[in-house]
Amino acid sequence: MTIVSPACESAPLLEVVVLHARDAAAATAGEADRLLLVAQPELGGRAPEPSVVSAVLRETDLPVRVTLRIADSLLLEDSPYDRLVTLARTFVELGAEGVSFGFLDGQNDVDHRTCTALANDLAGVPWSFHQAFDAAFDARRAWRDVLGLPGLDAVVSAGSTRGLARGAEELIGHAATNPRIAALALASGGLDGAQVPWLVRAGIRQFGLSDEVRQDGSWTKSYVDPAAVRAWRLLLDDAHQLALGIPVD
Repeated sequence: MTIVSPACESAPLLEVVVLHARDAAAATAGEADRLLLVAQPELGGRAPEPSVVSAVLRETDLPVRVTLRIADSLLLEDSPYDRLVTLARTFVELGAEGVSFGFLDGQNDVDHRTCTALANDLAGVPWSFHQAFDAAFDARRAWRDVLGLPGLDAVVSAGSTRGLARGAEELIGHAATNPRIAALALASGGLDGAQVPWLVRAGIRQFGLSDEVRQDGSWTKSYVDPAAVRAWRLLLDDAHQLALGIPVD
């Protein structure tokens, strides 16, 4: 008998990465649940200009999280703390629902102190630990370190720096053995439709799409395709129903 995590009872959340207002309109039309606004995705993502944040928010009524990263490094010392706080508050004042950030320390462990301080300075603002999480040296320790971070409600992970093609099994293993991890995990990074039922059965209820829903997979030559977003929406909903034992028409 297949044992389904209680977290499966929650409907899956679909987050789509957008670069600008046109992407936001397309993702909204495709029935995404939340948008993640980034700049320079080819560099791992950077904080966008406030004007871009405003334009995106005018184009959608969906919750929008904004990437809060201003340097290549994942160390706080390379990102002035006061500037991060100011940027985050600006994004929230403009209407962003939350932010996405994450820091590691010199040993490639989660920088619990810095993440806690920033989350406390943004008290009441929900946030995601972005894909830097997978760069942590020890995944088990990293999951342990993030479970108590204030305000955190999503950890973007592919289970591997090489994406879900390599890391899905590990991510499923973590989620299946700890419902708190399942509730936080946001599976993203080369998501494949064949992986979805297994991720859902493990209790993962958050999913992120980036170039998977762009017309030719290019950040610079294409836009989000609403039909592709809708297809993923249906796929996630069907996987959720099947996990609950509800027949899919």
